[in-house]
Amino acid sequence: MSKRLNRKFGISRRIGAALWGTSKDPYHKRNYPPGMHGASGYKKTTEFGTQLLAKQKLKKYYGDITEKQFRSIYKEANRRKGDTGENLIALLESRLDAFIYRSKFVTTMFAARQFVTHKHVKVNGKTVNIPSYRLKPEDVVEVRDKSKKLLVVLDAAQRSEREVPDYIKLDASNSKATYLKVPSLAEVPYPVTMEPNLIVEFYSR
Repeated sequence: MSKRLNRKFGISRRIGAALWGTSKDPYHKRNYPPGMHGASGYKKTTEFGTQLLAKQKLKKYYGDITEKQFRSIYKEANRRKGDTGENLIALLESRLDAFIYRSKFVTTMFAARQFVTHKHVKVNGKTVNIPSYRLKPEDVVEVRDKSKKLLVVLDAAQRSEREVPDYIKLDASNSKATYLKVPSLAEVPYPVTMEPNLIVEFYSR
């Protein structure tokens, strides 16, 4: 197992859930925190601890987003009209790397970031290599022709653990997908419960 994959699965054990819903996640066999004292189990948390966990769970789910980046996304969500928690989910799901993962072009959120930075993706016909690039409804994302036969793309297409959500129109035969609309929290297929309302409370302290 690679160091990267090991680190990813360590996140699941720290969070206390199989964060990405994969059957290979060691959390299913070792559902306690990593470390020498982990076997004693997860301790009861305070209100602050519960809010922090909710924030870490959502942030870690989207891969390599730093705390500075996540806080910036939250501030943007808070500036927008409407429910801040729903705005936060909308902004995260409109990221290009998240869309690549949702469209099943790659197998993990971590791989999605790398896939974008290596220039394997086009948005509306133009190559984009910025994982945080914000998509708009009706944007068309496709894997570049020379990248469609990559093992990572072929492998992801065959995986049955995830379904493409309804807010994405997938043309699997051409490795192309259209962002139909900005989703609500209820429409996003998280394998674990996300609580953006607690994140709003955390940053409002």
